[in-house]
Amino acid sequence: MRSHKDPLPHPPKRVLVAGVSGVGKTTLAGRIAALTGGPHTEIDALFHGPAWTPRPEFLADVESLVRSDSWSPEWQYDAARPLLAESADLLVWLDFPFVRVTLPRLVRRTIRRRWSREELWNGNIEAPFWTVLTDREHIVRWAIRSRRNYTAAVPGLIHDHPHLIVVRLRSQQEADGWLSGPLAGAVGAYAPD
Repeated sequence: MRSHKDPLPHPPKRVLVAGVSGVGKTTLAGRIAALTGGPHTEIDALFHGPAWTPRPEFLADVESLVRSDSWSPEWQYDAARPLLAESADLLVWLDFPFVRVTLPRLVRRTIRRRWSREELWNGNIEAPFWTVLTDREHIVRWAIRSRRNYTAAVPGLIHDHPHLIVVRLRSQQEADGWLSGPLAGAVGAYAPD
């Protein structure tokens, strides 16, 4: 597993971003796409249909995505993770402190989205924030419950997919430094003239 300082051996074309809900996966995946030139596809947009129902085409859409030459989605959903990992050449794991960084980010984002009634995917909006008390699947409760899942999943991923380069980033400063350092260096070093 590499750190934020370690150089990349080649410019990545198929990049996954992993981490608990609210850590900043989607934002980082978009920034990676801007540097690598590959599109960012938000996995939540493929998964969620109207009224938060799973889209029946989800796995077919993921299969189509992985056949592309380059991409940078989030590494989410148990059914999609193996397909994504098999085709990826890099996984970036955002492993920020949960209580101090990720949970406050998630709460602020959830409240902002609800307050503004921001449309997320296929007409869906965040549920009222008070439902955190009544809905076991509320995004905040989900994040609290699943916050340690990556600690086991990422080492297992390395074992099952030895071709995959994994970079673990432990703070926003490390993420920013990695983008402007090792990632930009790898992309720039191999850019065509």
